[in-house]
Amino acid sequence: MTKTKSMVLAALFAALACVATMSLHIPTPGTGGYIHPGDAIVVLSGILLGPVYGALAAGLGSALADLLAGYMIYVPITFFVKALIAVVCYFVYHKLLGKMNQPIVKGIITGCFSTVIVAAGYCFFEYFMYGNGAFASVPANLIQGLSGLIIATILLPILKQVPDFKSII
Repeated sequence: MTKTKSMVLAALFAALACVATMSLHIPTPGTGGYIHPGDAIVVLSGILLGPVYGALAAGLGSALADLLAGYMIYVPITFFVKALIAVVCYFVYHKLLGKMNQPIVKGIITGCFSTVIVAAGYCFFEYFMYGNGAFASVPANLIQGLSGLIIATILLPILKQVPDFKSII
């Protein structure tokens, strides 16, 4: 993939992450947060765009959604956590599971890593803001990560039909 195409796809995936995060909000009781399908795009960004462009797309798109939704305090946290997820997803999918020929199984395993990073990453940062209250967000973040896992796994076989992604998936 050319550098120009990679940059364009990163911008597209950043926009998709932002829209997917903002399009469907399921509020989580007691946390002030919400569950959304944006994590699917974060996982797919890492898998399809690689560790650098995937991290930028995932981090920028998700952070922009927080900025536009009024969660200003979470913008840097979200950027870091979502970029980290994309990097880990790339390495798990392509390096750890590289020889496996089952994209759905690879997607599920990769999504499990993503789910753990979502819950642990936000809990870690929220602990410095809210103390032990940070642990209240873990169940909602696990559900959010699980929804991203399911949606990304469903989309992987569909994206395998796209010529630019066929050899990647």
